[in-house]
Amino acid sequence: MVQELFPLRLSGMIGELAALGAALCWTFSAVLYKKALAETKPISANVVRCTGTSLILVLVFALMGKVHVFASLPAQVVLLASVSGIIGLGLGDTLYMNSLEILGVARAVPITCTYPLFRLVWAYLLAGEVITPSIVLGALAIVFGIWLLTSGEKQQGTGTDKRWKRLRVKGFAFALATAIAWSVSISMINLAVEASASLEQAYAINTLRLVAVAIFLLVLVPFGRVKSSFRGMRLKTAVMLFAGGLIAIGLGWFFLTTSFIYIPEAQAVPISSVTPLFSALFGVAFLHEKVTARVAIGSAVVVAGIFLVFMD
Repeated sequence: MVQELFPLRLSGMIGELAALGAALCWTFSAVLYKKALAETKPISANVVRCTGTSLILVLVFALMGKVHVFASLPAQVVLLASVSGIIGLGLGDTLYMNSLEILGVARAVPITCTYPLFRLVWAYLLAGEVITPSIVLGALAIVFGIWLLTSGEKQQGTGTDKRWKRLRVKGFAFALATAIAWSVSISMINLAVEASASLEQAYAINTLRLVAVAIFLLVLVPFGRVKSSFRGMRLKTAVMLFAGGLIAIGLGWFFLTTSFIYIPEAQAVPISSVTPLFSALFGVAFLHEKVTARVAIGSAVVVAGIFLVFMD
């Protein structure tokens, strides 16, 4: 009996550690993005990040001799993965970087991490899933946590109270729009992964969505502000963006996908959603952001709300 339970416990521990690893990857990448955004624009940052990371992931498949896996994907899966990438990694992550630039890591990350709530909204509207009392309570907790994060004193160094209020509203709008875009993207990628026949195909789907958005963003490079911001980008900035992309999209999503193998999604997603708590710590340690009691409590309430949403 003990021998039967031990592998199950070990398997569960691996899944939990993988989900926690995803949260750490996403938090650390946010710090790198924030540093890089001091010298470049969000759209240019996203182009560098997605292009570099997609090349590395495709190279990994090539070195492993698994390029044929892409050809085995059904046309419907390819379409879902591509559109998911453009919505989530293209639109969503550009909005995310805008919110990081305005609000900082400690405030922006918890708001963007509310995307699981919006996923449930789409599930209710499109699939008729039941909304339980714990989901309602979790939603209320998330809303309250967001209110704590987006209200309060003027951010240090941003000028007048009136100017900071306008910036805060703009940053909040970017962060909330990010969560909505991510929820749509993840719902689509889940449909694509469910249609895949193997773990290799699941990883190929994640790579494909990144390649699709990289191509889409590269098309924008010759135009307007995107082109001008590339000219002034330093190598150090590009390296930070490239590293952030590898950590968040390459390693972070690898950890999350791996966690789904060992533990249920309802368990993995809440664990990976503790990112807001790490963001407060990382914001202080690496970016010297001012994390007030309101921000700390708001982050904790958002995490608690996400746990309640996934209790059923």
